[in-house]
Amino acid sequence: MAGKTTSLLMLLLLSFASTLLIGHSTSQNDRKAYIVYMGNKRDEVSTSSLYTSMLQDVIGSHIGPESILYSYKRSFHGFAVELTEQEAQKMAGMDGVVSVFPNQKKELHTTRSWDFLGLPKQVDRPTTESDVIIGVFDTGIWPESDSFNDKGFDPPPSKWKGKCQASTNFTCNNKIIGAKYYHSARHFQKEDFQSPRDSDGHGTHVASIAAGNLVSKASVQGLGLGTARGGLPSARIAVYKVCWYFSCDDADILAAFDDAIADGVDIISISIGGSSDNYFMDTTAIGAFHAMRNGILTSTSAGNQGPYLATLSSFAPWSLSVAASTIDRKFYTKVRLGNNKIYEGISINTFDLKNESYPIIYGGDAPNKTAEYDSSISRYCYANSLDKNLVKGKIVLCDAENYGVGQLLAGAVGTVMQGRHPSSGAIAFPLPAAYLSLEDGGNIYSYINSTRSPIATILKTDDRKDPFAPYIAEFSSRGPNPATHNILKPDLAAPGVDILAAWSPISPIFPISNVNFDKRALSYNIISGTSMSCPHGSGAAAYIKSFHPTWSPAAIKSALMTTAVPMNPEESSGAEFAYGAGNINPHKSANPGLIYDIDALDYIAFLCGQGYSTKLLQAVTGDNSSCPKGTNGKVFDLNYPSFALSTPSSNSISHVFNRMVTNVGTSTSTYKAKVSAPPGLSIKVNPSVLSFTSLKQKLSFVLTIKGTIDRQIVSASLIWDDGTFQVRSPIVVYEAF
Repeated sequence: MAGKTTSLLMLLLLSFASTLLIGHSTSQNDRKAYIVYMGNKRDEVSTSSLYTSMLQDVIGSHIGPESILYSYKRSFHGFAVELTEQEAQKMAGMDGVVSVFPNQKKELHTTRSWDFLGLPKQVDRPTTESDVIIGVFDTGIWPESDSFNDKGFDPPPSKWKGKCQASTNFTCNNKIIGAKYYHSARHFQKEDFQSPRDSDGHGTHVASIAAGNLVSKASVQGLGLGTARGGLPSARIAVYKVCWYFSCDDADILAAFDDAIADGVDIISISIGGSSDNYFMDTTAIGAFHAMRNGILTSTSAGNQGPYLATLSSFAPWSLSVAASTIDRKFYTKVRLGNNKIYEGISINTFDLKNESYPIIYGGDAPNKTAEYDSSISRYCYANSLDKNLVKGKIVLCDAENYGVGQLLAGAVGTVMQGRHPSSGAIAFPLPAAYLSLEDGGNIYSYINSTRSPIATILKTDDRKDPFAPYIAEFSSRGPNPATHNILKPDLAAPGVDILAAWSPISPIFPISNVNFDKRALSYNIISGTSMSCPHGSGAAAYIKSFHPTWSPAAIKSALMTTAVPMNPEESSGAEFAYGAGNINPHKSANPGLIYDIDALDYIAFLCGQGYSTKLLQAVTGDNSSCPKGTNGKVFDLNYPSFALSTPSSNSISHVFNRMVTNVGTSTSTYKAKVSAPPGLSIKVNPSVLSFTSLKQKLSFVLTIKGTIDRQIVSASLIWDDGTFQVRSPIVVYEAF
């Protein structure tokens, strides 16, 4: 019986451990990854030293804790490490070891983001799902990609009024039902396609995240192998190419908004930064306002200027602003030194050095003196700063991340760069490369200076589970809202780090590594940015739209925000200014229970209250709208699904928010208010119980905040709970900047 139990346990652990360490197998003298299972929980403080001691007994005293690939210490104990078959057998005979078994490769889901978010491939969907149209404003699209094949699609829905700007090298289909390009400058670069075809790759990538078909066996030369898909694979795509080799012009963006609204799109996805803290001087804010008035939600990217506060590029209250979070898969690249120490960095390295070691040199020791560079410049490995005679045939250690151009032009066979942050995204380089932490980079520098003939090799990238996900990417822009301090932005977070999606295979502008002489041609690519989180918002919004075609843009946004998974303010710099309501939960968002709805007149009253004149307001609305009599300027009365309050430091707080919720859950229901507030703040809700007797019934409440805060940003929350639905709104009180 004991033998059978152990065998079953080994099988269960094999399945679980393989899930954690999928694809993690590299070799050194026939080494491959093994899982060492050690059974019940132990004192966590001692695990690292215990595992290191075991490895030293098996392999040798030179092995340190950096050789451990992964440590298990939550549900059971053990570790993963690269061993030879003989070493594995020896490890299996050690005291405390239950079993040792190879880490076998299992299939992952490629745009794993949707699986990580809990959105099933197969759900009960309405018959109108394929009527949903997502308008993508970007660099165009690669129509031949499998992600946009129209097999099984009927002709476009009758509401579609758009056109396909076809050419000799571009045609639409029943998946890509419309495509146009806009280029007011009229001047094309040689790299540009004068059609909606994507010469960059970016537009193809974001379109497939939002609405790409299910494509099996998609990968980047084996990395992330699995099934690629968008949030709503049956949705139609309308392409609006507004970005070119140099820029995305405001004039083109507004023209695209103008067309898209008239064409009949349901959702607009625009991963393009804004340009002003004035709603009236930002083309995306203006276009999104028009879209909102026509029942279209615009999903926008928060920006890539984080982690500093007040760096948002998208913040209009009528659009969805999406920050970038991580998923539970990370790509790691190992650097092995001549002393057998292994350091782990990140990159998308598909090059294979075949386990061969090369001399390694520090960039600061190889300045191109002929071109009058010294070590203060060559340490960063800028283009032309390195001496080819010293670098050729070697791996170069650099003091900052770059695209690898300087190293490649100098003849390097690989590069190691230092300075990465824990939430940095992996990128591809035109040569073998790894991006390491400052600490590990410092250790490599010490090794270079400790021996006369330092050598190293860079292994191919592998992927495995990130148990700490989701968390906010370092680069993701933070609030507060620069135009309206008491409207919380961003609205929520969605996956934007290491996202695999479709790509332009012969992109002349940006190949896989963003270096134009990199000739690798790929149909899928892995990149990071809020440009990737934005189409996750778009796809999730389209998913809701497929169930609720008559819901307003504000209702859809409310559903996304109030069902978002809360995130820990202690783990993300900026707290709610980093992630808004939390991490997106698309499956739950289709049935939120209550919604905070806002119509066009509410937004007009809000703008009037912000001090904008009727004349300026008409410039935004394009009609004869005027400020209603008695507008008192209270931003707190905009029926937003979140609460933000800016207050002078050390002042006593006393503010009232007025809100109204609409019942979209069950016809008869009673919701009770649950408030979470930190010491020093009193948050009261009146009434604290909302009793509904019918669907679509609206009930109002008042939320009052009083007290003081003892730090720059203080987090709280309100949840309306009827036992079935939990409708959560974040509350943030902060010192005015």
